[in-house]
Amino acid sequence: MKKDPDLEAALSRNRRWIVNNQIKNIILRCPNQVASVRYLQKKFKTLDLQGKSINWLKKYPCCFEVFLEDDHEHYCRLTKRMMSLVEEEEIVKDMQEPVFVERLARLLMMSRNQRLNVVKLNEFKRNFGFPDDYIIRILPKYPDAFRIVNYSGRKSSMEIELVSRNAELAVSAVEALAQKKGSEPCFSCCLPSTWIKSLERFNEFNGTNYISPYSDPRDLEEGSKEMEKRTIGLVHELLSLTLWKKMSIMKLGHFKREFCLPEKLNVLLLKHPGIFYVSNKYQVYTVLLREGYNGSELIEKDPLVVVKDKFGELMKEGLHEYNQRRHFVNLEKKKKKGIVPVNPDKTKKGNTEIAEQDDSGDKLGGLFNPEERKRFYRVLFDDGAP
Repeated sequence: MKKDPDLEAALSRNRRWIVNNQIKNIILRCPNQVASVRYLQKKFKTLDLQGKSINWLKKYPCCFEVFLEDDHEHYCRLTKRMMSLVEEEEIVKDMQEPVFVERLARLLMMSRNQRLNVVKLNEFKRNFGFPDDYIIRILPKYPDAFRIVNYSGRKSSMEIELVSRNAELAVSAVEALAQKKGSEPCFSCCLPSTWIKSLERFNEFNGTNYISPYSDPRDLEEGSKEMEKRTIGLVHELLSLTLWKKMSIMKLGHFKREFCLPEKLNVLLLKHPGIFYVSNKYQVYTVLLREGYNGSELIEKDPLVVVKDKFGELMKEGLHEYNQRRHFVNLEKKKKKGIVPVNPDKTKKGNTEIAEQDDSGDKLGGLFNPEERKRFYRVLFDDGAP
């Protein structure tokens, strides 16, 4: 598949956002929402970050406030602006609770036995916008819709089961769009007219009857064209329900049994480039829904994504402030040494770039080591989450 620069950019945009979001959650779980830098340094290993945590935190002064206490130890808390976004996010989550309930119900309705393993589902909770505590925060409020079951008795076998099926929810995004247009349900193609062979294959595939992902797949023969149609529809629907219209194929593969997915799911998705874009960026296979994007931007943003975008803007603002400050410090050093400053235009251009490499030793997961790079980005992009 040819690389799409816009969609590749969409994948890489939230790279640092994911790390800082995890740091934010660590700090919020600490007593009085204050964490010692020494404690965060230990947590850096779980985030696959190397170097000094204090250097990383100081790069984002709009997000993290680092201060020295009487015990001569550095501590970190979220800034007032950051806490304001945290509160806004909580308000949005409360408002979006009915949406979360519908999403969860739809996921269960698409599964083979109307139930999903909690451990597996937790891997995707951020993809769908579910709160970290959704099991105790949401499920008890809807006993007529969900229940927790454990048929094997093992702790890892706990599942969420759908109590009652709502027929009104069994309408996929493809079917909903067709109803608006007053046409038969079919997939949209997002390919340039020059992709002649791919367009021909898409039209041939799209010419057969659409099979709802909410239909029972057990009557379909494995490997048949009907099963392929249903699988493509299911992945399309799953991506439609996510916040960023993208998912890790590896994690999606964990639900092969529940969603009746084929062994080589990535191969199947690559056969449909008009519907999906498959990327192996950072050694992690990710599938994006093409129709969900206009260039590198999401067409429709969930209210939760809007708040998270504000977090990203705050990060950029802080990083720019850090780079400016660092730039002037370096200029002063050069002046004291009698070194003539470089071209102002080049300086300005270089100063706007994100400091990917820092002389202070806060390197991202040993990025010059291929194995470390692979492990680092797997953690980032498998966590999930725009």
